[in-house]
Amino acid sequence: MSAGTAPAATPAVSPASTASANTTTFAVILSLSFCHLLNDMMQSLVPALYPILKENYVLSFGQVGLITLAFQCTASMLQPLVGLYTDKKPQPYSLMVGMGFTLVGLLMMSRADSYPMILLAAALIGMGSSVFHPEASRVARMASGGRYGLAQSLFQVGGNMGSAAGPLLAAFIVVPHGQHSIVWFSAAALVAMFVLFQVGGWYGRRRAEQKPVARKAAATAAAPALSRKRVTLAVAILVALLFSKNVYSASLGSYFTLYLMARFGIDVATAQLYLFAFLVGIVGGTILGGAVGDKVGRIPVMWFSILGALPFALMLPYASLFWTGVLAVLVAMIMASAFSAILVYAQELMPGRVGLVAGMFFGFSFGLGGLGAAALGELADWTSIETVYKVTPFLLLLGILTAFLPRQPGEPRNTR
Repeated sequence: MSAGTAPAATPAVSPASTASANTTTFAVILSLSFCHLLNDMMQSLVPALYPILKENYVLSFGQVGLITLAFQCTASMLQPLVGLYTDKKPQPYSLMVGMGFTLVGLLMMSRADSYPMILLAAALIGMGSSVFHPEASRVARMASGGRYGLAQSLFQVGGNMGSAAGPLLAAFIVVPHGQHSIVWFSAAALVAMFVLFQVGGWYGRRRAEQKPVARKAAATAAAPALSRKRVTLAVAILVALLFSKNVYSASLGSYFTLYLMARFGIDVATAQLYLFAFLVGIVGGTILGGAVGDKVGRIPVMWFSILGALPFALMLPYASLFWTGVLAVLVAMIMASAFSAILVYAQELMPGRVGLVAGMFFGFSFGLGGLGAAALGELADWTSIETVYKVTPFLLLLGILTAFLPRQPGEPRNTR
């Protein structure tokens, strides 16, 4: 090279394209959140139906718990497999297919006239979740612009809002008009399928724009600095945290209306309103948890979420009706802040396995909740529903295991 010859110029990266790449694609995330709302709204009709099903089919608490188990276990068993498959072969339009399973399950639930048919319908709705959640979580992360906690919390809050709306709709539509009125909600599934078709098109185009080498580099650039042994330990701790959180949440999500009716003698519609307030608390906590986790780190959020709810959970079984509602909302807000932090932390532990991690942790979330609901139903039959609410808060002591989670390189520390 001569002295007067300038070195070959490196291709410049356009500031506009960099800004575009680092900008959260809110339209996609909000579309996913909206479909998550519709999906979980339809799914939440299942537990909202429990008082009606229990009376119409003379079910025990244990049989009610098995309905939850049928719903949760299909999601739990299939989600990791779906996530593992789509990590290797992403399926943009699988989101729409998953919503189709939910649609079929809803239609079947509306016409079910026997306990086995109810179990089958619940299982199909669970299959819809197993297909929808892993790939939707991947698309939300792709559209996050690096704000992973915020993107996951926005995606998750749609589901929380749908779960909150389910009991409210049940109180004003399903309870007065009966089990067959569930068929009306099939329109929501059709709307979601249309929106997810559009999201699938965006996802397919976005993948086509990215060169295979760039995708491979993105998957390996954040290779974990932790050893395999420490990653395995961290994942085991996260599962234990989910266990404590979701089994306790199952006692509220599946049996709260029945608990309020048994303890305070209120009617079904009033109990559904209290459940609605509890689920609204989950919405608020989910948004705060994701945004705060991006700033101060995932581990502090996990500490606060699990152990912070413990004193309120311990007080709840001894409170009056009014204070039971207040405490349930506080517990919901605090505990809900953990899920986005747990999911993003796990995705950072296992880079390049976004679908597997999402499927595994959404699956664990569903599965542990289902197992917990079934076990708590049996406990309620052997003792009383009040006993369930006195015993389960002690599960939250497992939050102490957060102390053993490794701090990852780049994990934000507490800020002023």
